[in-house]
Amino acid sequence: MSYCDLFLRACRKEATERVPVWYMRQAGRYDPDYRKIKEKYSLLEICEQPELAAEITLMPVRKLGVDAAILYSDIMNPVASIGIDFDIVKNVGPVIHNPIRSRADVEKLKPIDVEGDLPHVLETIRILDRELTIPLITFAGAPFTIASYLIEGRPSKSYILTKSLMYGEPDVWQALMDKLADMVVAYVKAQLANGSKAVQLFDSWVGALSPRDFSTYVLPTIERIFQELSGLPQPKIYFPGVASGELLPLLHNVRADVIGLDWRVSVQEGRRRLGGTFAVQGNLDPYVLTAPMDVVKAQAAAIIDEGLHEPGYIFNLGHGLFPEASLDKLRELTEFVREYSEKRIAERVSGEQRM
Repeated sequence: MSYCDLFLRACRKEATERVPVWYMRQAGRYDPDYRKIKEKYSLLEICEQPELAAEITLMPVRKLGVDAAILYSDIMNPVASIGIDFDIVKNVGPVIHNPIRSRADVEKLKPIDVEGDLPHVLETIRILDRELTIPLITFAGAPFTIASYLIEGRPSKSYILTKSLMYGEPDVWQALMDKLADMVVAYVKAQLANGSKAVQLFDSWVGALSPRDFSTYVLPTIERIFQELSGLPQPKIYFPGVASGELLPLLHNVRADVIGLDWRVSVQEGRRRLGGTFAVQGNLDPYVLTAPMDVVKAQAAAIIDEGLHEPGYIFNLGHGLFPEASLDKLRELTEFVREYSEKRIAERVSGEQRM
C-alpha cells in the first residue's frame, strides 16, 4: 500500500488533488469501541501501554478514512517529568496536586527527561511510524494552556489565578513560560526524532487573553518555540484554540507552517488576518454534527469553497470532537469532504485548461 502525503503537501501549501481531512480528538469518546476500552483503563494507563495507545490512534484511520492520524495522548503527559503531580479526573479534567503559585514553585520545576520518563510515548510513535500509510501528527500543549492548569489547579473558566500571577508577578510568569517552553521544545524534538511526521501545538485557552496581553505575556514564548523547531523539516501547526480570531494578526512572525482556525472566524477572513503566510486548518463548528446530514454537508461545502481559494487548506473542526458526535455522520462527512473537494478542484483545473 502506497504512502499518502496529501496532508503534508497541503501543510506546505502545495497543490493537492483534493482537500485532506482529519479531526481533533478523532481518537476518542464518540467511538463506542473506545468507550469500551475506557471502561478498563484510564487515559494515562492507556498512554503507558504503547500497543494499546497505537491501536486507539489507528481506530479512526480505519473507521473514518482520514488523511492524517493524531497520536493518542494528552497535553499533560510531559508535566509529570518536570515535577508536577496530577490526575486526570473524569468529568473534570487535569487536577494538579502541587499547583504553581509562587517563584519557589517555579524554581522547583525540573528539566524534562523525555527518554527517561516518557519512553512509552516514544515507543507508541515508533509503532505507528511502522504501521501507518498516512502521516502521524504528534502534539504538545502550549505554555499558556499548560500554565493555566498548573496555576489554577484544574480547568477554569475565569483564569483568575493565572491572570493574577501574570499581571502581578510578571518575572515569575516569564520564568514559568521559559521552563514550559523548554519542556515543549525537548518533547516535540523527541517526537519528531522518533517518527512523527508533523506536530501541533495546542493553545486551547489562549483566546481568554486580549491581543495586548497575548502579545506581551505569551507571543514571545510561542515565537521562541517555533524558532527553535524551525530547523526540523516536519510541518508545524499552531492552534490558538477557541475565540482566538482577534489574535491572528499577531502571528505573522511565528515560524509555523499551518494555523488552526476556530469557527468564529471564516477561512477567508482568517487568511486575511494572517497575511497569507500560512496554510490554514479548520474550521467546522463541531456541534454542527448534531444537525441533519444535509445541513452538515452544506456547512462543510461552504468552508471547503473558501479553503480552495488558495493552496494550503486542511479540513478539520474548529475544536475537538465531543462524546455525543455520531461515528456514522463523521464517516459520511469525511467521504463528502473527499468527494466534494476533488470535484471542485477538478472543475477548477478543467476551467483553467479551457481558458
